[in-house]
Amino acid sequence: MSAAKPSLRDIFSSPKLLIIMGLGAASGFPNQITESALQAWLKDAGTSNTTIGVLTYVAIPYLLKFLWAPLLDRYPLPFLGRRRGWMFVFQMCLAVAIATFAMQDPKLSLTAVAVTALVIVFFSASQDIVIDAYRTDISLPHERGATAAANNLGYRACAWLAFAAALVMADQMGWRLAFLVLAAVMVGFALITWAAPEAEYLAPPPTSLKESVLAPLRELLGSPGALGLITVIITFKIGNALALKFYTPFLMDIGFTKTEIGLVAKAVLTTSAIVGGVLGGLWMIRLGLLRAMLLFGVLQTVTTLAFYFLALAGKNFPLMIAATAIENLSAAMGNIAEVALIMAMCNRRFSAFQYALLSVLALLPRYLIGGPAGMLADFGGWPHYFVVAFIVGIPGVVNVWFMRDRIAALDVQR
Repeated sequence: MSAAKPSLRDIFSSPKLLIIMGLGAASGFPNQITESALQAWLKDAGTSNTTIGVLTYVAIPYLLKFLWAPLLDRYPLPFLGRRRGWMFVFQMCLAVAIATFAMQDPKLSLTAVAVTALVIVFFSASQDIVIDAYRTDISLPHERGATAAANNLGYRACAWLAFAAALVMADQMGWRLAFLVLAAVMVGFALITWAAPEAEYLAPPPTSLKESVLAPLRELLGSPGALGLITVIITFKIGNALALKFYTPFLMDIGFTKTEIGLVAKAVLTTSAIVGGVLGGLWMIRLGLLRAMLLFGVLQTVTTLAFYFLALAGKNFPLMIAATAIENLSAAMGNIAEVALIMAMCNRRFSAFQYALLSVLALLPRYLIGGPAGMLADFGGWPHYFVVAFIVGIPGVVNVWFMRDRIAALDVQR
């Protein structure tokens, strides 16, 4: 296909990309509530890093979302179209679940906190399924980098907003009010869903639940180099995932306060991630998918060592800002390339299931390393933690190189 490639101006002015940005914000908003905000809440209550690591497994629905994704391909709701109806329902359910979170107390019952967090993650994962499918459905090949960047802009900005608001309000007025405010904000995202246009589909949805499961699996696994591409998806972000898994407890352990983390560290993290996402999307247009994955993969692996030097130095604002900025800039660029790869591998007819399955594989290291990461931090210390993160990031770049021909071929497919 020949079409004008989108510019930086297009990312901020295109109606399509603005909608994608808004839906990315809706996707990112609940994610940090059950990750960084929950970790800070538990740390405030005196919970150990090991226990916090175990409780990160409440995020397991993010790894299982492919199990119910075929239902969302097969059965549209009778309002707002094939994707937006489900988005609206899940956003309202999230608002209720986050409000319920406000009623819990980790000092009284960690079980109640864990169960409520699990419910939030389930609805968040379900929302992600349809948002990712919607973005895949409306993106042309030359737009994948730009739409991934627009999604990253919204996701990162709102993830930081949720976390920063939670920490600052928790410092000033307590955790209960913080979560109630976040629940009210979640309701507002339904307005974006209502305004979003429905994608045009050239082929009908699956005619049976069996078809919505078997046909996309046959297509994915039967394509050339399928197992190699899946290996790329699993390993590409593993080092970066480990480096950022305990970002908030790490900063708290070396002396930063919750307000400093919420207003300074997280602001730097989000700003650098947004800039990295925009740069990654724009550079992908010039570099192409393969060269972008190689370059961004090397950068995100090497910059992991910035946190190693921060761990050695202790509380140091200039070094914290520099380490956070450089690591998250490169990590966001790597994320743009990986998202574009996943989109390129999906068929729009089955995009909910295929994207959910592939994104689960991409997230697998991030959500399975919680327990081992917590023990490594407690018993190995933070400097050793970040050296390990650097080492485990190397295989991801090597795998991209081995699959270079197949990745280059995917870059021109619809």
